[in-house]
Formats: sequence, structure tokens, C-alpha cells
Amino acid sequence: MRPCQSGFTLLEALVVLALVSILFLAGAVPASRSAARFELERAVWELRARLNQTRIRSIWEGTPARLRIDRAGFSLETYDEDTKTWKPTESGRWEGVIVEANNTPLYHPTGSVTGMATILVSNSRGAYRITLAITGRIKATKL
Repeated sequence: MRPCQSGFTLLEALVVLALVSILFLAGAVPASRSAARFELERAVWELRARLNQTRIRSIWEGTPARLRIDRAGFSLETYDEDTKTWKPTESGRWEGVIVEANNTPLYHPTGSVTGMATILVSNSRGAYRITLAITGRIKATKL
């Protein structure tokens, strides 16, 4: 009579490892595709939030404020009446998207905006167009 053995053989362990690897790789491809979609949606959400933040800062502080947008990132700036210059207060970078703006929106303490802007946010998973009206209204449209 053979004694009771516990555990797995080397062959069984390799088969299980191969199956787990195949399942992992099958899930990695869709995950990488959805990561690009989430980067796109996150950038659109953040851009809308930054535009609203710039408007609120202008109203709250009673001075003009603008959001400078380029491919690399953004810079929120407020106007200093004493030195007659724009001072950056916040900045950030875009990750995984390309952002193009046709104008730099300038918010006034009344909440209105000069320099209506059309902003295109895109990556491999699609694109959004963000339009900014003179009233400060922000509209995002998926293209």
C-alpha cells in the first residue's frame, strides 16, 4: 500500500500557471483599451472643473482670471492690479490626451468671459469638443 501524498506535481503546477497566465493576458488587452477611455473622460471632467474654478475665483476675488491651455497642460492665472501682470496660481499637466484650444478664456468678476473658446480633447479612444459661451456656460460634446 502506498502512503498518502499531498501536494501537486510539477506538471500540475505548470498547467495551472499557464492557464492563469492566459487568463491574465486575455484581461489585460481590454483593460488597456478602457484605460485610454478613462484618461479621456478624466481630462474632460478636469478641464470643465478648471474652467468653473477659474470663473469662481474671478468672482470671489473680484479680479480677472484666465485659464491658459496648451498641449502640455494648463495654468490658472489671476491679474495683479498693482504690478499689472498675470500671476500663475495653479498649473497641471494632461496625461494620455492631447488638448488644443483656439483661445485663452478670460473671466471677469461679473462671471462673464471674454475670448469664447473651443477646446478639443482627444486620444486613441475618441475626442470631445468643449465650447465655452460668453455667459460662462460650458458644453462638452463627444465627437
